[in-house]
Amino acid sequence: MSSEILSVLEYMEKEKGIGRADMIAAIVNAIKTAALKGVSAGQDIKIEINPKNGQLHAWTLLKVVDSVSDPRAEIHVEKAQVLKPGAQLGDVVEKELDPSTLGRIAAQTARQAVMQKLRQFEKDRIYDDFKDMVGNIVTGTVRRKERNDIFIDLGKAEAVLSGKEQVPGEEYQPGDRIRCLLLSIDSTPRGPELMLTRASPKFVRRLFEVEVGEIADGTVKIEAFAREPGYRTKIAVISTDPKVDPVGACVGARGARVKTIVRELNGEKIDIINYFADPKQMVIEALKPAAPREITLDEKNHRILLKVATEDLAIAIGRKGQNARLTSRLIGWRLDIEEFHAVSTDPRVVAINALVKTFGLDAGLAERLVAIGINSPAAFEGVGADDLVDAGFTTEEASTIIASVGGAQ
Repeated sequence: MSSEILSVLEYMEKEKGIGRADMIAAIVNAIKTAALKGVSAGQDIKIEINPKNGQLHAWTLLKVVDSVSDPRAEIHVEKAQVLKPGAQLGDVVEKELDPSTLGRIAAQTARQAVMQKLRQFEKDRIYDDFKDMVGNIVTGTVRRKERNDIFIDLGKAEAVLSGKEQVPGEEYQPGDRIRCLLLSIDSTPRGPELMLTRASPKFVRRLFEVEVGEIADGTVKIEAFAREPGYRTKIAVISTDPKVDPVGACVGARGARVKTIVRELNGEKIDIINYFADPKQMVIEALKPAAPREITLDEKNHRILLKVATEDLAIAIGRKGQNARLTSRLIGWRLDIEEFHAVSTDPRVVAINALVKTFGLDAGLAERLVAIGINSPAAFEGVGADDLVDAGFTTEEASTIIASVGGAQ
């Protein structure tokens, strides 16, 4: 058994990095526990393993008494003198055991102890290796897919890209290389589980930190961020150095930096804008090229009412409301977008509206009145029902108009 133990100790030390002392302690405790449950039940035993040659030694610990009542735990003082000359009542003496007497169970238990120690070491190693990488980008190889989860080999450990952390439309096959953000290390009954994400805004933020040196060194800061994975991301940036254009730094020469990130995101659109503390200015910036015609801020309800021209309405809202949602998240205000209706400056239309508003007339009657020259409330002075009939109105229409004018005056 000593040669087996020695080979195990050497393998664990060289291949797995588990210290020899730790493995010896695990094996000793396991053999002792198994022996006390089996052939050595009721005894107190001591086990040692020589770290150099793997030799196992075992002893039974016996209390020196003058009358033995339990031979498994006690020894008469006369017999104790043979094992330990000078032994006195109350002393504990060691009686060497043949390791083979510990039985087959002890050998199996030693093997189990090695495996258990190895599994525990693997768990601890995974946590120690990756605990400082949470929030960073890792690269791995797709190993397999189970239900909606993708299991990824990171070299030293296996990680999980769950269905909810995947980007809609992205498909991966076993053997594909993949980059993800290490989101967290979760504790499970099976040990630490590495959780990855490609859908989180943190992934895109980290890509910018890696790709844009000015963000990494703090010259450019990402002040606001909103993302719909697989479709569009909006980020608002600001520079701490007036000489550095924050948007230009993120875009890079000829768009090189942002193109690299877009490729990593499989074509996801990215809007990079200047950050403004004023929400009104932020809305204008975030919705370009759509140009708001009217902006109303409701400070109490943290709401912005935006009116845009008909031709800009689709751009401002975006496909399935995507642009409006992202803009709302980016600025942190509720955003309502309506179509802008300009007030006409056509004198004829103005006159018709004035008659309708002042006298409550039907728009059709008002239009006919303007056509005959009655284009303002003042123009009714001296006009009677007969005059309107002569101008082409029916008696009933003329009476209605005169009644409305009279009632309003």
